[in-house]
Amino acid sequence: MIVYGDAVRQEDPQARLRALAAGLRQLAGLPPGIRRHGALAARFIEAGELAQGLADAEFALRGEDAPSALAEAGTALLMGLAAALQASWSSGFRHLPPLPEAILPGPLPDRIAPKRMEGFSFYALYPEAYLQAARESGLGAETGVIGLRSIGLPLAVLVATALGAAPPVSLRPVGHPFERRLLLSGELRASLLRGQGPYAIVDEGPGLSGSSMGAVADLLEEGGVAPARLYFFPSHAGAPGVQASARHRARWSAASRHLCDFDRLVLNAPPPAHRLEHWTADLTGPADGPLRDLSGGNWRALRYGGNAPWPPANPQQERRKFLLRAGGRPWLLKFTGLGPEGEGKARLGRMLSEAGLVPALAGYRHGFLVSAWEEGARGLDQTPRPPAALLAPMARYLAFRGRHFVREGGGASLAALWDMACHNTAEALGEAAARALRQRQPDLPRLERRLRRAAGDNRLHSWEWLVLPDGRLLKADALDHHAAHDLIGCQDLAWDLVGAEVELGLDSGMLAAAVATEAGHAADPALLDGYRPCYLAFQLGAASMAAAACQDMPEEAARLAAAAARYAGLLRRLIETV
Repeated sequence: MIVYGDAVRQEDPQARLRALAAGLRQLAGLPPGIRRHGALAARFIEAGELAQGLADAEFALRGEDAPSALAEAGTALLMGLAAALQASWSSGFRHLPPLPEAILPGPLPDRIAPKRMEGFSFYALYPEAYLQAARESGLGAETGVIGLRSIGLPLAVLVATALGAAPPVSLRPVGHPFERRLLLSGELRASLLRGQGPYAIVDEGPGLSGSSMGAVADLLEEGGVAPARLYFFPSHAGAPGVQASARHRARWSAASRHLCDFDRLVLNAPPPAHRLEHWTADLTGPADGPLRDLSGGNWRALRYGGNAPWPPANPQQERRKFLLRAGGRPWLLKFTGLGPEGEGKARLGRMLSEAGLVPALAGYRHGFLVSAWEEGARGLDQTPRPPAALLAPMARYLAFRGRHFVREGGGASLAALWDMACHNTAEALGEAAARALRQRQPDLPRLERRLRRAAGDNRLHSWEWLVLPDGRLLKADALDHHAAHDLIGCQDLAWDLVGAEVELGLDSGMLAAAVATEAGHAADPALLDGYRPCYLAFQLGAASMAAAACQDMPEEAARLAAAAARYAGLLRRLIETV
């Protein structure tokens, strides 16, 4: 099934550099504390994306990784910010050393393609965890540090900074995701192999195959480096997945690995200043008790109890979230992303909160959004309403997003969506159904020109809505799905109109008319028809893949399989309708 995808961004590195310089000037004026530290981490991530984009531009020009003055300057800028991040963290956010200037030697390339660093955006991977892991590793300044782009470059910089080592070398794995390989110039290869000390191999992985980190180890071992000199710095304690080669799996099981996870870094941190409830204390008041973990679908135990049927959830894809009782009331602390992505979602959340469309937002602290936990609320699936009663609140919500969150891009093309729809249809319903769907494909270039992209909700399922005791509706999870780790992204509001039709039983035409009245912009009816099979096929793929990933959780797998079957039935009926 096709579900995931990342839009390629093309950006001006000079504009990136100017924005970074402005951000550094701004944070230098902030008072000591977690807000300043969070802003520093965000600028470090910005600089990491810039350095990665520059290194990849050099790679594209040469066809291989090779020594580069420009890439080395980007890494040096990162090293300066990593040193500041380390000083701020270790001092409990009290100390901020002088910051490096955001200056790079020219000329810069016209365009770069910075990658979204998924660990920082989605999975609560904190830069400080790699500082901690490196400090605890016992390695020294003689270590040769190697990072794998994209996110492995800033992570390797953190390891090198904590070890007092030389700036790392960053490499770009290429090829099939399960069989990554490296392309190095002879000069760079010889330089890497001249090291006499240990080697630290740094990345976010391992993933399904572990082939990226494995490719670096293969290169070093084939160059004469003993396996005992190789040390791995991953983000998690798990082994490579089912696609790993026997060689890589055997090496991983025997290798020295160093990591520090979020729970140890933050939740159970010995220094009080490093704990999550202390980061948010200025917003919530002092904690009245320990945090309760609501991640992985655990929030359903509070909303539904033991008797009511639980809605499906994909535990592996849910953000970290916690219930905190502080200042005499409950609060939801949800990870929404580090860096510019998290800051942008905080701005979006404030607008929705001020409009009364989501639970009241208190603020944002170093990756976590703090909002009120509506204790007396129930899910809309528990207190169903007739579609006519939902029309006005849904129109108001979607129209607000359509007015205020317009985007120039950031979403899959209609051609990509239809390719996904036909592929998923073939997987689930057979080739004949896929051919029948393809025959119904509209004039996609014409429709593409009519798109008015916005940061839509992208998830209007009934359990995502809260019904308050006074009858008001609030959207429970409104910030992430247009920027999730999937291929949908920002689409025309017609995508959400179809979502409301499928998930809530609303008439999409009537809702479109109501939204047009509120937003001053009417959705093209042809877009509704064009999106409908794509929406069903995407939801079918997402539920099917989630069910397959939850085979060790039979009840969850059954809920997800039932959701997939529902979408498959709706898609089949749509295809068979003449």
